[in-house]
Amino acid sequence: MKELKDIQHIYFVGIGGIGMSALARYVLRLGKTVFGYDKTPTKLTNELISEGMEITFTDAISEINFEKLQKENTMVVYTPAIPKSNEILNYFNEQGYTVMKRARFLGEVTKGTLCLAVAGTHGKTTTSAILGHLLAECDMPVTAFLGGIAENYHSNFISKGTEITVVEADEFDRSFLQLSPDIACVTSMDADHLDIYGDSDSIEASFKEFVGLLPKKDQLFYKNGLPLEGQSVGINEPADFEAQNIRIENGSYVFDLKTPNEIVKDLTFLLPGHHNLHNAVTALGMAIFAGTPTSCLPKALFSFKGVERRFSYKIRKDNGVLIDDYAHHPTELDALHQAVSEMYPGEKTLIVFQPHLYSRTQDFATGFVESLERFDEVFLLDIYPAREEPIPGVTSQWLCDKMKSGKAKVISKNDLPEYVYRSHCKVKLLVGAGDIGAEVDKVTKYIQDEG
Repeated sequence: MKELKDIQHIYFVGIGGIGMSALARYVLRLGKTVFGYDKTPTKLTNELISEGMEITFTDAISEINFEKLQKENTMVVYTPAIPKSNEILNYFNEQGYTVMKRARFLGEVTKGTLCLAVAGTHGKTTTSAILGHLLAECDMPVTAFLGGIAENYHSNFISKGTEITVVEADEFDRSFLQLSPDIACVTSMDADHLDIYGDSDSIEASFKEFVGLLPKKDQLFYKNGLPLEGQSVGINEPADFEAQNIRIENGSYVFDLKTPNEIVKDLTFLLPGHHNLHNAVTALGMAIFAGTPTSCLPKALFSFKGVERRFSYKIRKDNGVLIDDYAHHPTELDALHQAVSEMYPGEKTLIVFQPHLYSRTQDFATGFVESLERFDEVFLLDIYPAREEPIPGVTSQWLCDKMKSGKAKVISKNDLPEYVYRSHCKVKLLVGAGDIGAEVDKVTKYIQDEG
């Protein structure tokens, strides 16, 4: 394979993806010329174009800049979300270009660095964003590739040096097995991506294979209770790295961090929910293991603002709250409910949920019903298909019919703003990993205009 240093042009097929765009920004910083294709323009692709990247939104060979993109000087990177029918990717393969999956390219980029890899079926993006921010704020030489937009940077890319890298170790398609981690964590190993793995035992085996890539067992941080070995992480329970003396002050968590060597007092963390607090403790442990001085961590953690679409407040007033969140698995919905209940005890809650993938909806239907019925009112949007073809009989109405409480209904995107506005629930959540994020601003504006 050609070395990255010997390549001048990089073409990203699926450049608008959150992980792909972070890599595109990285190689642009290296002085490479960046080209790419994606299906539709977005706010993110517009930003990439303004930064100097050449992007097309038409899947046709005629869109390729043959004058510059020659086999000898071009590397092609693609995401597995790209369909096999993609003409541009097929052309590059047929013509013998250097072509590799995003996961392998990420592995190549992080070789020769102190690689901190964040794995888990939930919590990867928030944990890696906290970790990247802690290192950057403590003046550690870090580059972080994030799976979401960090509020502090308005970007999915943090660049403060090249000696340390922070990456999300994605279990989808077993991508994380392409990495060479030096320090890693596993935040969770719940069943997911059953279209890839088949069953939960295969998922667990894949995580254990990932953990086996580490040089030493004690370089793994894992959530208490998982069948792994290394540094345990817990919340008010005995663990190697533990949040103790937890209290809520001014809507934020304040806690003490117990490590194997010391207790760091009175850390303040702004994000709600025990799952987020767990993510923070994991990130703090990894940062300490990477050599970060503990003296700078309280100030760094306090300044972390969060990640877009992870419990993101859109409206926050005494008479009503609107929150945008990425949750798309029953475990994540439960964590969201815990966070809302803790921050707004006794208040009525509405959840607008867009199921993500037909296969996930079918595989976890029982879990979705149990999780959604914890909320006081439920609106379902149509299933977001992403990479999948429909499964006969699996629809949002099918899921709705399984809820016997009578508090759920399927609505259209067109009706969404009015329905949300007219709900009597004080706390309203727009939730899902599909394109519901594009509806959030419309709902926010409608409520503000009507209110």
